[in-house]
Amino acid sequence: MKRLFFVWFAGLALSVSLAAQVKVAPLNIKERTLANGLKVVTMQDNSSPTVAIHVWYNVGGKNDPQGKSGFAHMFEHMMFKSTKNMPNEKMDRLTEDVGGFNNASTWDDFTNYYEVVPSNYLETLLWAEADRMTNLNVDDTNFASERDVVKEEFRQSVLADPYGRFNEFISSLSYTTHPYKRGVIGNLDQLNAATSADARAFHNLYYRPDNAYLIVVGDFDEKQLDTWVDKYFAPLKHDESKIPRVTELEPERTKESRHVTHGPNVPFPAVAITYLGPRSDDADIPALRIADTILSGGESSRLYQSLVYKQNIAQEASFNLDNRVDRGLLYFMAIAAEKHTPEELEKALLAELKLIQDAGVTSAELEKAKNQLITETIRNRQNNDGKAIAIERAIAYQHDPKAVNFDIQKLQAVTAADVQRVMKKYFTDTNRTVIYYTQGEEK
Repeated sequence: MKRLFFVWFAGLALSVSLAAQVKVAPLNIKERTLANGLKVVTMQDNSSPTVAIHVWYNVGGKNDPQGKSGFAHMFEHMMFKSTKNMPNEKMDRLTEDVGGFNNASTWDDFTNYYEVVPSNYLETLLWAEADRMTNLNVDDTNFASERDVVKEEFRQSVLADPYGRFNEFISSLSYTTHPYKRGVIGNLDQLNAATSADARAFHNLYYRPDNAYLIVVGDFDEKQLDTWVDKYFAPLKHDESKIPRVTELEPERTKESRHVTHGPNVPFPAVAITYLGPRSDDADIPALRIADTILSGGESSRLYQSLVYKQNIAQEASFNLDNRVDRGLLYFMAIAAEKHTPEELEKALLAELKLIQDAGVTSAELEKAKNQLITETIRNRQNNDGKAIAIERAIAYQHDPKAVNFDIQKLQAVTAADVQRVMKKYFTDTNRTVIYYTQGEEK
């Protein structure tokens, strides 16, 4: 069996070496909407006896209540506590004890919950997801315990990490108006200000069928699945209040801004150069993905080869496309090598930017980047959970689950001229924020 696997995989690698010729069968996605507003997206695939169940909620870090940064993230943890019909941590028992797994994550724009289990447990997990959508116990004990968990997560990922604060500064100093500036994880003071009453109100407002997608991919019978969905989800009611949406618009930048920030125990200085990008459903996103891969897709990428390998001024250098619904962030980031400075890093990063703006990219770079991205896309969709994740991201960022079937074609259509055009369009002097990060006390 191992030999057959490697022969197949080698064939896959060969097939994507000519990116423009790759043809991938579309995912056979079906959609329906229940009377209570829940959108149901399914894809039947009986090739393995497993099923992935995702519940996607249209609420993320940007929807945190005013003055309570990190609230959506904290509430994600709450969803694993007890319900009217399940004790604490029951989701773990329903999944891990039968050989599956479950998890969740909070993003700027959404929160997702997911399980992968043997398909004969599908009905049980549908019941459990419906139960915690409407019957969660948001009591003082559960609230306090999960708030403490999130506070410790903040200490570990932000305070203890030498570059944790730097990552927070990239958001907080790049946005001036939009709630994206707050980040997702939150901060200790504002988490302390939250109450269990706030959590109950949050659950009633956002965790409701008309603000959610149920995504099921894998081994099931469509008619049987419809019966179970109607049985467990259709009866769910929801608060009739209007769901508040973020209305703040991040204004266009009109001039460069510069910031010098500090953190304790910073071993080497770092720099970030950020630019406001487009919305997640913008037609420029595929070209920016190609540029991202050319600039920082591994050790053969432009930034690694220039700043790390040849100039030896950085130990890490990258370009990042931070895709977000309302408006994304495009940024260069580098951490200095010993005895080098943020000024050197900034100069070198801007030189690489100018090079790609002036001379564009080569046909070889373009093909290689397409090969990398298309191969990654195909690999990620080899199992039920990977397909569900792809559908979920299409919902989140393109507002259409079936948009997943056009991702590869859009990448294939990108030209070298497209890459050069977007690098000139967004990466202007007046759209630039420069952030230095060095050892020192925060002011």
